Order: sequence, then structure tokens, then C-alpha cells
Amino acid sequence: MNWISNYVRPRINSLFSRRETPENLWTKCPECGTMLFHREFEESLHVCTDCEHHMPISPRERFHTLFDGGIFAEIDVPTPVADPLEFKDQKKYPDRMKAAQKNTGEAEAMLVGEGEIGRTPIIAIAQDFRFMGGSMGMYVGNAIIAAATRAVELKRPLVLFSAAGGARMQEGILSLMQMPRTTVAVQMLKEAGLPYIVVLTHPTTGGVTASYAMLGDVQIAEPNALICFAGPRVIQQTIGEKLPEGFQRAEYLLDHGMLDRVTHRKDMKDELVTIVRMLMNTTPRVLGDLPAPSQTPDNTPQVTAQK
Repeated sequence: MNWISNYVRPRINSLFSRRETPENLWTKCPECGTMLFHREFEESLHVCTDCEHHMPISPRERFHTLFDGGIFAEIDVPTPVADPLEFKDQKKYPDRMKAAQKNTGEAEAMLVGEGEIGRTPIIAIAQDFRFMGGSMGMYVGNAIIAAATRAVELKRPLVLFSAAGGARMQEGILSLMQMPRTTVAVQMLKEAGLPYIVVLTHPTTGGVTASYAMLGDVQIAEPNALICFAGPRVIQQTIGEKLPEGFQRAEYLLDHGMLDRVTHRKDMKDELVTIVRMLMNTTPRVLGDLPAPSQTPDNTPQVTAQK
């Protein structure tokens, strides 16, 4: 009986038991519940093929689809003091940083790169909401200043993809000081006569919308992105009234004059190429997907920045 119970029965069960599907093969759309196969999900740029809901996409993945051939060179960003306030809540700040770095595979909440889109050289910045809510800390300020400085040096337009929950509480007043610092960086671009284009993605909130995220020459948003300073729940509780349908969403802000365009993610590259070339007063955009250039304009070989 022991032989049957301990060997035969488990053996039979293993032959007929249902094999579990690896979790990373499917992604569930939080809006409509559709299950998306991972290849289909990646090909659609993390957009639901059923309801068109735009799900988060990492800065590195975004750059891979944005730049020609997926090739770009990362721009070095000065590293700030690790824990200036020695802040501790339920965890120490350095421990939260290590957890975010392990979860995202990135050093911080912002990635800066340079390359070409439609054979148009640009500098691009993208925020990662997965990294501590994309919070605006000293590194984010340093990243925007480094990108603006590089853009002025090479005379290139700057494109920024925002996604943030506001200032980083673990850095206190030092985080809030990034608002005027980044505003000065944007002013550098304006004085140099270079375009600054902002693409607001879901969500863009807090002090980010009181500084660099709303200072673009052209303001574009992805569909249904939440864009606000204080969230709708806070406002509703404060004024004690029900808010309009779609309040603080991209389409609502477009209708009320706060945005210039609401653009689907699959159309974003062509839209940016067209706008950049118009603002730079260059020839019409190059159509279609293009292979990566072998070298940058300053004859520095580009590198693939994928992990």
C-alpha cells in the first residue's frame, strides 16, 4: 500500500496533471480584463489590442521603439548624495532605493539618451513610474539639466516623457528645489532657440506639473493619461462636489486648452518627427521605420542601450 501511495499514485497524477503556464507569458489589461500574450503585448507597445488602454512602458523599452533601429547613447547624469537627510520611515531611504533598482533594473527614475528619430537627431528623457512612483528627486533634476546642457551643446531639440507622482519625500526640500532648477534648464533651451516638447504619460502629477512637465513648446499626452497637481479624489473631498466626467484626463485637458495633442503611442514617433522638423525648420520628415545610423553626427559610435 505504501508503494502504491508513495510512488504509483503521484506518478499517475504527474502524468495527467495540468501544467501551469508561466506567469510572464500573459498580461491582463487592467481596464477591460483582456489577456494579452507577451509577444502581442510587446508588439502593441504595451497598449491593449481590445480597448486601446495605454499601460506603463519602461523608459528603455520606449527608447528602443522611439529611436531609429532602437539605437541610442545614454547621457551621463551626475550622481547626487545618496541619503542627504538620512531619512527613515518604515524603511531606510537607501533600502528603498536598492529595492527600486532591483525591481526596475535601472539606477534611478529617469533615463537620458541621444540618437535619431526619422533621421532627426534629438535628446530624449523618460521617467519611470515603477521607480518609487517616478518621484522627482535630485537625480531627476540633474538628469534634466544634463539633457538640456547636451541639447544646447549639440543644438538639438529636447523631448521629455513625464510619468511621476510628485516630489520625493525622502529628500524633502532638496526635492522641491528641483522645480526651479529644471525651470532654469528649460529656459536654457528657449534662449538657445531649441524646441522643448513634452509628452505627458499616465500618471503625471504633483510638483512635476508645476515645473518642467508643463513648460513645453508643444504639449502632447497619451490617451486617458491622468495629468494634475492635486488628484481628483483630493479635489472632490475638498470642494464637496462631484467632478465632471473624465476630469483631469488627457482628453478633458485637450478640450479645455491645456494640451496641444492627444496621440496614440503607435503614432507618437511620427508625430514627434513631424513636429521637431517643423520647429527646427528642416526638410520634411523621413517616412517609415529606419535602420539605426552607424555613427552620431560627432562621429562617436552609438551603442545599443538595451538590457
